[in-house]
Amino acid sequence: MNPVLVADELLRNGEAAIDCPAGDLIVGELRRRGVATFRGPIRLDVAPDERVLAAVVPGTGSGLGVATAYGDDEGWLAAWSVSASWLSVAGARTVLLPSPRSFCAGVERAIEVVERVLEQRGIPVYVRRQIVHNTHVVADLEARGAVFVDELDTVPDGASVVFSAHGVAPAVRDEAARRGLDVIDATCPLVAKVHAEARRFAGRGDTVILIGHAGHDEIEGTLGEAPERTILVESVADVANAHVEDPARVSYLTQTTLAVDETAAIIEALRARFPEIRGPASEDICYATTNRQHALTDVAAAADLVLVVGSDNSSNSRRLVEVAQRQGAAAHLVDDASDIRPDWLRDARVVGVTAGASAPPELVDGVVAALGGLGPVSVTERGEVRESVTFTMPPGIRTDPVRKDP
Repeated sequence: MNPVLVADELLRNGEAAIDCPAGDLIVGELRRRGVATFRGPIRLDVAPDERVLAAVVPGTGSGLGVATAYGDDEGWLAAWSVSASWLSVAGARTVLLPSPRSFCAGVERAIEVVERVLEQRGIPVYVRRQIVHNTHVVADLEARGAVFVDELDTVPDGASVVFSAHGVAPAVRDEAARRGLDVIDATCPLVAKVHAEARRFAGRGDTVILIGHAGHDEIEGTLGEAPERTILVESVADVANAHVEDPARVSYLTQTTLAVDETAAIIEALRARFPEIRGPASEDICYATTNRQHALTDVAAAADLVLVVGSDNSSNSRRLVEVAQRQGAAAHLVDDASDIRPDWLRDARVVGVTAGASAPPELVDGVVAALGGLGPVSVTERGEVRESVTFTMPPGIRTDPVRKDP
């Protein structure tokens, strides 16, 4: 089958171009059906033998275009079916945007660390694991010269390597030192706080019960601080099976990106089983995770559908989906607008759109624009929390401007 051209605008002689912001939706559905696509303008005043499917839906000005062009019968069938599926859910909608959403201070800092290292040390710069859990961020940094690796054994001796925002175990730091690697640590300061607490609690002889998700990069790093004295629990059910040496010497810590309400239930179960259990002086779940969940709660209660922008391996993004679902809204995680499915929008006239703390804000803009390609959209911001947290750069990063040769 030949690739299908999906319009980014419709052109007619002597008339203004018609924008096609729903193109990302059409591209996504075609690709899910195994059809290759490319983007570009489509002319409506084409020769009779040109194969074009086009429609204009109500919108601002001259309307909004939905159009495809194809070169064979298979392309026609795919283009017709996909165009029809999206046109069947076209119509006016209200979009609710909870605030805050998208990047947090720790994520912004981690991304800036990689950007500065690339600028100051040149390429390649190695990054252990994804700097933050978002495919778009990783792809952008890869295009600039960052090389992402799972472990340090693929990093050349003496090379520059950035530790991700999720933190690393002491064993990883020891290996980097032994190999003479130039380490720049982008661990979020709030994750570093949990690591320090793990060392302190274990150092005083406690069994540390760590609440979190097995296999997550942050959990692997925290477990590595005192593996012989740390137990991982993921649910209330796990609490009953937790074995400790001395019930009077138990502490708990949490992953920073958990669901606030579910974590509270686990802590309550721990306190019921271990009445003398001690916790951190302040919550480990980070301010950004808490703020985004609280902001979404009211929006989800008013929405027919919630779209959470974030990658599948992003814990805080997945927790937002669960928060919305507990409020009774249909909710889905999308990497970008191309992941949206027509059936999700069939009876959805009020759509909440938010993003996890690792998702770029422009991806939210892209989702809103794509929804606007199906008809008029009224956008309302909800939420009064304004985040002003900032973190300083880690050691090893120059903060002065890099001199450029003329």
